[in-house]
Amino acid sequence: MNDRNTKVEMGPVHDYRDNPFGLVYEYAITENEPGKVNIHPVSYTLRGLKIAANVYTPANYDPNGAYPAITVAHPNGGVKEQVAGRYAQRLAEQGYITIAADAAYQGASEGEPRNVDKPFFRTDDVHGMADFIAGYPGVDTERLGALGICGGGGYTLKAVQSDKRFKAVATVSMFNSGRVRRNGMQDSQMGTIQKRLKEASDARAQEVAGRGIPVRTHEMTGGNILYAGDADLTDEQIDALPVDLYRQGYKYYWRTHAHPGSTFKYTMSSLLDLMSFDATDQLDLINVPLLLIAGSEADTRYMSEDALSKATGTEDKELFLIEGATHIETYWVDEYVDAALGKLTAFFARTV
Repeated sequence: MNDRNTKVEMGPVHDYRDNPFGLVYEYAITENEPGKVNIHPVSYTLRGLKIAANVYTPANYDPNGAYPAITVAHPNGGVKEQVAGRYAQRLAEQGYITIAADAAYQGASEGEPRNVDKPFFRTDDVHGMADFIAGYPGVDTERLGALGICGGGGYTLKAVQSDKRFKAVATVSMFNSGRVRRNGMQDSQMGTIQKRLKEASDARAQEVAGRGIPVRTHEMTGGNILYAGDADLTDEQIDALPVDLYRQGYKYYWRTHAHPGSTFKYTMSSLLDLMSFDATDQLDLINVPLLLIAGSEADTRYMSEDALSKATGTEDKELFLIEGATHIETYWVDEYVDAALGKLTAFFARTV
């Protein structure tokens, strides 16, 4: 097993301009060939917004067949061309029709202002993927599964609490966005919750002022959309980040797997919704098989452990740890991706 202190943190750079579909993940499809897994860029409307997605069909796909299908929700700040696409493609290799969509307000999907990251929208994005894929030629609607990665994992758990079209749900490196935005990473910012809520409230008031709605305050200068989470760090600054998730995340999203639709930033006003949200609230409503996958060395592992303990509505549940992996390494390191896909393949073969 590799030693955490000596292994290479990131691999080669993948340029979206080198792939006709803009894909930046390892072993991505470069052309649709007969008899192989194919990719199909599609769009559909959700809450009046045009959503951009990729559907992957299995080798020798027959539109008159009856295939199980899986929705794949991307990480916070991510897009369908990154890790979500990699997992969607790999699952299609196992005989599933899969869909990876850009969240509303993000990536190539519509929505203004850009980079709104509100839990209701992200959760409804999962419902929307189910809506679309259920009508796709060849899909057996009685065999629908859900997969979410990082923040998409938390939102997928929330969606499956109520959406009984899903027969099974799995996550990889689940990230409980609400808990982290509220409490900080590993609950390290509990003392500043009220201060940050005030900042988010002020940001919303400033947005309102920009729409021409009168605001009685002397602090608002009018109309700018304020963002959080965005930073243009040097390589040295990235290397100095003390948390694996953020250090390796910057390298993944800004260096080796960068995509123009992908960004860490989100509207500051989104925190009004994020900080009062928790992906594990009412987790007992999930009554279908549940698989949580996390790296044994991931600084986000505690979120999957917490979810497992709260998922009391199903007895068919498991936390599978990938030995030696950190959070971001489950996105791109072949050894860890293969381990996750091996577990996912067996899980979905049994449950959908």
